[in-house]
Amino acid sequence: MATKSANVTARVQPEIKRQAEAVLARIGLPVSVLIDTLYRQIIMTGSIPYSLAVPKLPTKDSLTDTQFNEIMETGYKEAISGEGLPIDEAFTNIRKGI
Repeated sequence: MATKSANVTARVQPEIKRQAEAVLARIGLPVSVLIDTLYRQIIMTGSIPYSLAVPKLPTKDSLTDTQFNEIMETGYKEAISGEGLPIDEAFTNIRKGI
């Protein structure tokens, strides 16, 4: 077995790092093992082993009127019943995901 002596340094946003490492901790997978596995997959496949496509989110143009109206009605009912989030909290959550 080859000695592991090469280092990899990457700069990432602290919150992204924290969230990813929390998931890895739940799985019981050290970051170094994940990186080693990723590098091995790149070598074996000659490519990045996952999709880099932007997920397709539904837009008004891609929905039928019935689908759009159902989504709007559901949102309205949630807002009326108090199931929704306050606007400040909703935007905070959106910003965390960006």
